[in-house]
Amino acid sequence: MKLNTKDRKKFRIRNKLKKNNPNNRLRLTVTRSAKNISAQIIDDTANTTLVSATSNTKSLKETKKNKSDISEIVAKNLAEKAKEKKITKVYFDRGLYKYHGRIKVFADTLRKNGMEF
Repeated sequence: MKLNTKDRKKFRIRNKLKKNNPNNRLRLTVTRSAKNISAQIIDDTANTTLVSATSNTKSLKETKKNKSDISEIVAKNLAEKAKEKKITKVYFDRGLYKYHGRIKVFADTLRKNGMEF
């Protein structure tokens, strides 16, 4: 099976993160599109999603905010859900996205709300 460039980059980043994960932390993945952003906290040992948050909800679509503000709101929602399940330490899987713009705003907001990565 031949992978395209995006898939190769995603797997390369994810494998580096998994190798440097000595404490078997949970994985926080971020996915963004032109309009939306979503994130999940995944337990790789059990292959389950524990917590997720997305900007593709009715209440967020009605607000007229720019994309970076929406990223902050989604990060706050994810941090609150993670605190309810007592999740504080994760490792950040940015996927194939560069760490700037909405992804950086998302990560900084998570750190401000008590997540460690």
